[in-house]
Parts: sequence; structure tokens; C-alpha cells
Amino acid sequence: GLPIKIEMVGTVAVAVMGGYLPGVIVGFGTNMIKGLSDSSSFYYGVLNVLIALLAAYIARHGYLKSKFGILNTIIVFTLIDGGIGTLIPFFLGNISYDDNSLSIILNETGFFNTYMSHFISCLILDLPDKAITVLLVLIILRIIPTKNYKYFRINTWMQNPDIEKDVTKEKTHIRVMSLQIKTLLVLVFSLTTVALVGTFISGRIYRKTLENERSKLAQGTAKLAANVVDGNRVDEYIRKKGNLRAYYETKNILKGILSSSSELKYLYVYVVEKEGFRVVYDIESDGVEVYKVGDLIPFKDNMTSLKKTLIAGGKVNQVITNDQYGYTLTAAEPVYNSSGECVCYAIADVDMELLRASERHFLVQMITVFLGFFILLCTFAIWMTDYHIIFPVKSITMQMDEFSYIDDSQEHYDEYVKKLRSLDIHTGDEIESLYRSICRMILSQAEQTRSIRQLSESTSIMQDGLIITMADMVENRDSDTGAHIQKTAAYVKIIVEGLKRKGYYAEKITPKFMSDVVRSAPLHDVGKINIPDVVLNKPGKLTDEEFEIMKTHTTAGKEIMDHVISTVEGENYLKEARNMAAYHHERWDGKGYPEGLHGETIPLSARIMAVADVFDALTSKRVYKPAFPLDKALAIIEEGKGTQFDPKCVEVFMESLDEIKDILEKYNDDANV
Repeated sequence: GLPIKIEMVGTVAVAVMGGYLPGVIVGFGTNMIKGLSDSSSFYYGVLNVLIALLAAYIARHGYLKSKFGILNTIIVFTLIDGGIGTLIPFFLGNISYDDNSLSIILNETGFFNTYMSHFISCLILDLPDKAITVLLVLIILRIIPTKNYKYFRINTWMQNPDIEKDVTKEKTHIRVMSLQIKTLLVLVFSLTTVALVGTFISGRIYRKTLENERSKLAQGTAKLAANVVDGNRVDEYIRKKGNLRAYYETKNILKGILSSSSELKYLYVYVVEKEGFRVVYDIESDGVEVYKVGDLIPFKDNMTSLKKTLIAGGKVNQVITNDQYGYTLTAAEPVYNSSGECVCYAIADVDMELLRASERHFLVQMITVFLGFFILLCTFAIWMTDYHIIFPVKSITMQMDEFSYIDDSQEHYDEYVKKLRSLDIHTGDEIESLYRSICRMILSQAEQTRSIRQLSESTSIMQDGLIITMADMVENRDSDTGAHIQKTAAYVKIIVEGLKRKGYYAEKITPKFMSDVVRSAPLHDVGKINIPDVVLNKPGKLTDEEFEIMKTHTTAGKEIMDHVISTVEGENYLKEARNMAAYHHERWDGKGYPEGLHGETIPLSARIMAVADVFDALTSKRVYKPAFPLDKALAIIEEGKGTQFDPKCVEVFMESLDEIKDILEKYNDDANV
């Protein structure tokens, strides 16, 4: 006798573990099977479908993992089953109120009308049912291991199962409307159109059928009544005001005919006169006689067109009226005397309000059953488009977007190819063909990039070797440079990395620029190949004339590198080699050579090399001087900050003393570190 049904445990449990489609199938299918024995279950299938969808949504968003989420779930389930569930019998017109029910108690308080009392009582009584349902589902989830949830799913998703998680988490920005929404709109529009047309046609057919049934009922009742009335005594009945035994016997028979069907509302026998209807019998469905024998009733407006036919005693068609007497269908049958003359009409009225109630009942049934099928079909369509179109296309799109942002490292190329192939899409249609084509294209591009990279690396190694060889040839002419190109290249690397770290010249210092500068550093003194040995290796101080000759190594270096650049196309890093060879003796204050450039008009690579070149000259032993101690060399560099050198280059150089000391210890055995 308790109001506990717990009939949705299976639906909710399957929806939580298997997703929205299995839950909807179980919920709707259960009601359809139950409807074979209880037809009213068909109309409640929509409630199970709604709860299945909601349960799947709640599980996907993890609401069952918190007490607040569980409480909200119970409340929402109650509102659907106990709230919406109350509307269905209300529209069907078959709400039953038990004398001992909570609804009666609420209604007797005077605060609520009959329906609101029933509505609130249903919510109150349904709340413990849904609380127990959710509790049982939580127990089931504890008992069944998570790994077994897959058995409750529809596993036709032949791709990598992790893709669904990635795709559903991905927030895409669709400019107008997603493919999923478009598909759903087409389906909703199609189903709704079919449903509306089908409901309209079915409603018309159903109404016509009901009208025909009531027409037959009215006509048959009128004929039966006409056969009961004795046409030879009608005038006598009127004249004696019905005070005859035969009159009362006939009247009782007519009452019996009227009470034979709940749809019959009025039954009367009238004599038609020019002024109106003369009453012979007038009986309502409750047995009350409204008009007395002999009363004259004027013609109604809707009877004007039938007046001549009625007076002539002819047959008339049925009439549907909606006036103060109600919405009725009227049929009349002539009553004849023994001479074959029409002396009066037996008239039956059928209550058409019951037809409206039947129509409403029929439409509610159709709508509730349709909604269940509608949601089921929409759910299936969403599942089909998700797993066979949306997820594959979206996963491919995600990977292609990622590909557009990866850098040019071979490791990232290989990792991307691996991730793309891990999608393993199997849809058996054009989407799978597209996926396979993209895989082949990306794999081919990765292999081509690998080949180009290997060739580029080989060429780069060969070029670097040639650079070092050329620089060594120049350095070997100078008897006193002592690993100058190795040290200056190392100092250049320290400075350019420091500038990058501090964010200086960010628009200029790119990974390519850094590589070009470090690779080109050994060529900064390439112009010394044109300096005579007597000047280049002079042990003493140079004369003014000799110093002018020495200064020409910058312009000679520029000419050499310009010639190389014009010969070797595409080797942009040689442009930095030219800048360093030509301008590494320019000064920040504009007092350097060969062109007297100043500030940032001096190429950045040359400003970097200026610090590295001078510092190495200071800390290295020459025939004309000993190596300066580190402190003194650093002091000289610091002193030239803002006059001889770029202040930012000096700043990052001074902040890298540990690395500088490592280089000095590596190359200068006698360095005073």
C-alpha cells in the first residue's frame, strides 16, 4: 500500500553507466512492453525517456559524486515524474481521487483547489520514491566495477575510445551552427512536420468517425422513438394534456430509450406548426420534462431553413448546434399516422461535448506517445551523428589544428603522425577515406621533411666545416691569436642567449638569428687574409700607416662575404657573417671604423661581436702584451659600456661570469681567472 514504485532504477542505472541512448532505450522499451498489458503505460514513456536523458547528463558531469548533486538529482527526478506525470492524467481527464489520499487532505485545508491539491500530493508522495531510486542506483554503481560499464554501452564506436573523451572536452568555436545542431534541426523539423500532419489527419479522421457514430446514434434513437409514438393519438395527447394511460406508457419507454446511452442528451416529440413546435414529449437525460404537453416553442434561428420541409412533413438532415442548450447533434424522424401522414417528429439530441472530451483524450494520447518516440529517435539520431560523423570529423579537425601549430622539429612531426594514426577511424564511408588520405599525406610530408632535414643537416655540417677551415686558415697566418675564433664564438653565444633571456631586441633575436650569429662568428676576421704578414704579425706597436692597413680587414671581409653571398644563394646566415666582418670595430658612440656607425645603426651581430672580440683580445697573451687579469679586462669592458659597446650587450655579458670563466679555463692555460 506504500506509494513506492522504484520502477525507474533500471533506466537510471543503465543511463548512468551506458550513456543516454541505452538509458532511453531501456526507459522507453520498458513502458512499451508494460503497455501490452496496461495501455496507460504508453502515455508515460516520455517521463522515463526524460529521466534517462537527465541521468546520463548528470553522470557525465559528475553530479552524483557530491551530496548537493545527489539532492538536486532527486528533486529534478521528482519534478519530472511527480510533476509532469500529473499533467498527463489531467489532460486525459482520468485523475482519480481516493477519499483517504493526501490530495483530499490538502484540498480540505482550503488553500488549494482540487487539481493543485492533487499536484502537490503527487510531488510529496513521489519524493521518497525517487530518493530510494537514486540510493539504489548509487549502490549498484558501487557494486559494479567501472571497467564493466562498457557492457552497458552500445559499442559500435570502432575508433580509439579515448577520442570521445577528448572530443567532448574540446571547446570548439563554430561561427554559425555546428553540424550536430544542423542534423538535429533537420530531424526535429522532419519529425515535427510528420507528427503535425499525422496528428491533424488522424484528428480529422477520428473526429469524423466520432461524428458518424453519434450521427448514427441520434438517427437510430429518433427512429426508435418514432416507432414507439402512436401517430394516430398525437392530437388526443395534446388535447387532453397527456392525461392518458397510453401517453405515460409511451413516455416511460422514451425515458428508457434516452437513458440507454450516456451520450444522448435530449429526446422529444414535436408537432410542427407555422408558429413553431408544439410539444408532445420533452425529456432530458436526467428524466426531467422541461416543457409541458401542448407548449409552443418558437423556431430557432438555425431551424428557419428547415421550416418549410418540417411543415410539409419531409425528411430533414441532421443539425449541429451550439447554443444555450449546449453543443449537440440533432436528428429528426417523422412520425406517421395510419393514413401515412406525418403528424409530428421524434427528435434526438446527442451531447457533442463528450466528442470534444474524446478528441482531447485522443490528442493527449497521441502527443504523449509521440514525444516518447520523438525523444527516442532524436537521441538515436544524435548518437548516430556523434559517433559516425561528429566525433570522427571533429577528432580529425582537432589533429589538423594541432598540426598547424607544431614547430618544425622532427620529434614533433613524428609524435603528431603517431597521434593522428592512433585515431584509427573506421566509419566505412567517405569520412574514413578522407582520414586515410590525410594520414597518407601527413606521413608523406613527415618523411619528406625528415629527408630534407637530414640533407640540410649534412649541408650545414659541411658548411660549418668550411667556415671553420677558412677561419683557421686566416687565424694560422696570425701567429698570436690562440683559439681566438673558438673563444669569440663561445662569447657570442653567451651574449646572444643573455639578450634573449632578458627580452632585449625581442623582435630581432629569433632562433634563426641566434643560430646564424653563432655559426658566422668564426668569419668575423676573414678580411685579415688580405693583410700582409709583416703587418699582421708585427711584434711591436703598429705605425699609423700600418694601422690604416690593418683597418682594411673590415672592408676586405665585407667584400669577401658579399662575393660568397652572391655565389651561394639562400644562405642567409652569411649576411650576419658579413655584418660582423665589416662592423665589429664600430663603436656605440660612432668613433669606430670603417664607416663610423653609431648606436643601433650598427648591426646587432656586430655589436655582440665587438664585446666578444675585445674581451678575448684583453684576456689573451700577445707578442706585444701579456694577458690582462679577468678583473681588469671586465673593468675595461664595463668602462666601454655606452661609449664603445652596446650597454645591453655588456650587461648580459657581465651577468654571465661563471660561463666566461669556464671558457677562459678551457682555452687559456695561463689565464688569471
